Amino acid sequence: MSASGGTKAIVAALGANLAIAVAKFVAFAFSGSSSMLAEGVHSIADSGNQGLLLLGGKKAKRAATEEHPFGYGRERYIYGFLVSIVLFTIGGVFALYEGWEKIQHPHELEHWYWPVGVLVFAIVAEGFSFTTAIKESNSLRGKQSWPEFVRRAKAPELPVVLLEDLGALVGLILALLGVCLTLITGDAIWDGIGTMCIGVLLVLIALVLAAETKSLLLGEAAGADQVAKIREAIVDGDTVPRVIHMRTLHLGPDELLVAAKVAVQHDDTATEVADAINAAEDRIRAAVPIARVIYLEPDIYSAEAAASGTPMPGA
Repeated sequence: MSASGGTKAIVAALGANLAIAVAKFVAFAFSGSSSMLAEGVHSIADSGNQGLLLLGGKKAKRAATEEHPFGYGRERYIYGFLVSIVLFTIGGVFALYEGWEKIQHPHELEHWYWPVGVLVFAIVAEGFSFTTAIKESNSLRGKQSWPEFVRRAKAPELPVVLLEDLGALVGLILALLGVCLTLITGDAIWDGIGTMCIGVLLVLIALVLAAETKSLLLGEAAGADQVAKIREAIVDGDTVPRVIHMRTLHLGPDELLVAAKVAVQHDDTATEVADAINAAEDRIRAAVPIARVIYLEPDIYSAEAAASGTPMPGA
């Protein structure tokens, strides 16, 4: 799994996942380990996920049209949601099925050194990828905890790379544990139990990813720090003394819509109001560069009306 949201890193990770998948399937063919089969399917699913992320990133770059005036930035959210479905169906459900079959019909593990060798190699490779993903995310995470970062990240690729790498690493450890317990006890049921644990893990990760990308698809506002910067940028203390109300919406990970009703002085001319709004838009874009679609509506602010709860005209 890629440790970066960039196209080059995703392509590199795609090649790595395919290579690991081939190694796992070879180990399964020689050993008969269901854990290795489940892990091989997991790597294929990861490779498919990388392909979906690449496709979503490419489609999101299309220019806006009359039919889609705000562009296609949400394509990345759609493909991120598809990734969670792929992970659930192909990775998780298949592992659960294969593990149950192995428990019901256990058979001896042959050529144990194949799965052990492949698993150790894959753990090292995935550990490096996961460490890189953590480093990449730390540059954006700030002081947020990891759960908060996964919940609040606006770029779907970041939660995907973190959770998939985590799932892959833990799944490999579970698979290795299942194989080792099978060798120690001579009971192949442990291989099936390890496979079932992998399936449960992948299903849980898929559900988390689905919930987070669903929230992004529904439309999320800008982060609290960005909202504060936008409010501060709008107000100039003279022509625009305050923000009456404001709404923000992510059109994509890197594009923000800002709509606000702003107060202006009652004796300002139309030219002065227009100049003030244009200046406010420039300040917003300087403060929050991803604020690319901005609509500011001027209105006469009444402190008395606000205090009494009377809505402003057109509010």
